[in-house]
Amino acid sequence: MGKRVAVVVGGSVAGLACAHAVAGAGWDVVVLEKAAAPSAGAGTGAGLGLDAQSMETLARWIPGWGLDAATLPLAVDLNRATDSVTKAARTLARDDGFNFRAAHWGDLHRRLHEALPPAVTVLWGHQFLSFEAPGDMGGVVATARVLRTGETVDVTGDLLVAADGSTSSIRRRFLPDLKLRYSGYCAWRGVSDFAGKESSDTMIGIRRAYPELGNCLYFDLAYKTHAVLYELPRSRLNWLWYINGPEPELTGSSVTMEATGAMVARMRDEAERVWCPELARLFRETAAPFVNVI
Repeated sequence: MGKRVAVVVGGSVAGLACAHAVAGAGWDVVVLEKAAAPSAGAGTGAGLGLDAQSMETLARWIPGWGLDAATLPLAVDLNRATDSVTKAARTLARDDGFNFRAAHWGDLHRRLHEALPPAVTVLWGHQFLSFEAPGDMGGVVATARVLRTGETVDVTGDLLVAADGSTSSIRRRFLPDLKLRYSGYCAWRGVSDFAGKESSDTMIGIRRAYPELGNCLYFDLAYKTHAVLYELPRSRLNWLWYINGPEPELTGSSVTMEATGAMVARMRDEAERVWCPELARLFRETAAPFVNVI
């Protein structure tokens, strides 16, 4: 009897992590991913916070990465409140044993892909369409479209792993009545690259307003809203701004929305009203912010 085969649908960080885990259990793995090629660099995505268990697992999967050098510590979790009128901030709570580390999505994805064991095959440019579980044969047959040619192919396996995101079509097949529940807010997200700009007015101001960046996750509260700020490796700042509001109408299968120029302009103007000038300026100068529906 040959090795068992797992078919993983989705080749993002979650899908590649699943591939590492299943291959480590002695299986062959085929990953179906609609992107034409792996991420070319760290420009894709945003920041991630990794807890101690995640770091231990990644160290096994990527032994040569040097995770401490490729991430930054988030040893402190600092919760503050900002007065939107005076722009003054005061500390609400401080946890000096937070013990997380900060990584960039693109860095982590690239490293996970480069470290995949020989038992894993990634089929780039393959868009998952459907699956069947033949009752008389056991196992599963996944059908995908090859985006470059338009042809369809079948991949047979013993296990199907659904790593196709929060709007998973596979989950809808098994749980058709399960609907995503809107949390009540959306998150503006951005990564500001300050390489070569450490002495700029923006970075001097941010370092003054948030002096523990590089070792701390800042969680700032304001009236009916909150923001998160922390530093990433290679001279980048990751920020999120959560805004309460009615549920937006999503098109397609992603909970990430591409922001129009008008949306970005309104966000930046509102930041001037809500947050301290240093943070508002960072928001204004960050290229290509985007929106996640939470």
